[in-house]
Amino acid sequence: MPKKEYEKLIKKCLSLAKQAEGKTSPNPLVGAVIFDDDFKIISTGYHHKCGEAHAEVNAIRNADCDLKCKSIAVNLEPCSHHGKTPPCADMLIEKGFKRVIIGTQDPNPIVAGRGIRKLEKAGIEVISGILQEDCKNLNEIFFKNQIENKPFITLKTATTLDGKIACKNGDSKWITGEKARHKVQQIRNANDAIMTGSGTVIADNPNLTCRIKNGKNPIRIIVDSKLKTNPDYNVYKNDRTKVYILTTQDAIEKTKKTYSQNVELMPCPSKNTHIDLEKAISMLWNKGIKSIMIESGANLTSAIIQENLADKIVQFIAPQIIGDDQAISFVQGFDINKLAEAKHLQIKNIKKYPPDIMLEMYIKNI
Repeated sequence: MPKKEYEKLIKKCLSLAKQAEGKTSPNPLVGAVIFDDDFKIISTGYHHKCGEAHAEVNAIRNADCDLKCKSIAVNLEPCSHHGKTPPCADMLIEKGFKRVIIGTQDPNPIVAGRGIRKLEKAGIEVISGILQEDCKNLNEIFFKNQIENKPFITLKTATTLDGKIACKNGDSKWITGEKARHKVQQIRNANDAIMTGSGTVIADNPNLTCRIKNGKNPIRIIVDSKLKTNPDYNVYKNDRTKVYILTTQDAIEKTKKTYSQNVELMPCPSKNTHIDLEKAISMLWNKGIKSIMIESGANLTSAIIQENLADKIVQFIAPQIIGDDQAISFVQGFDINKLAEAKHLQIKNIKKYPPDIMLEMYIKNI
């Protein structure tokens, strides 16, 4: 098996798929490459947007030759069921493909190997598991959605080398440089929603928009149990972006504040006088939110970590040292007396965004 050639094709699929980042939710990111026996690429395609043609269909449309006995590579198993579009597996059979190279099996229970079995039953050679981990990583949001029926939670923070997010007077602009901040905008674009706490809204008055070309503004979620934030803050501006305020029924009944039409007050259960974040996130899932990026101060960040709600932590570290024990740390309030009780993380990636670095980490279960 020409494994290296297949890997090159799947890498091309991943590159194509990534072009639609932020546009396909709740669907996965998928790219497709049609090629001949000499591994010459005939055409390519990718899934542009939820409700539109799948990657395989676009690759077929972009081909200008007979596809009988040709091969196709896709980073995710072709679908075998009718959704908003017809089954891609059926189309590949109809067009006469002789070989399908697949990065990873679809975790969707209504697909989960059925597309592969349908292709094999039709006499098509199927080779799967090529760069499987890379393919799963690209669609980590989709995989969690399908397997656990929960949103994927990314916690982002930017700190100095000594773990501070601001000086003791609150000054924090800017800890990281422009390249790191641009990457943050890309992460916002890749997620359905962005969450922060009322303290951050009051202290920084952020917009929480996406400021990259052709990017989309994520849904804004504000954790404000006592409705301390006023309707004139930037996050509540009616720019046609939906805003949810996670609060309590008691606060809603007492408030006299009037928010714009795009803002929804969402009563949530309480836990130890605070919003029950786990239940609130479940409620957001029922609203159709598949992924949430959290950008907040120490209180909300600490709660998310302490309650094991984050799937991934993205930390930007600037080569700066504040060195003041009264400066604000990105996480605080844990009562830990032994290193064995600490939160253990697994570093997945380390990337440079000069002058800063970015760590992508997952919480280890030990």
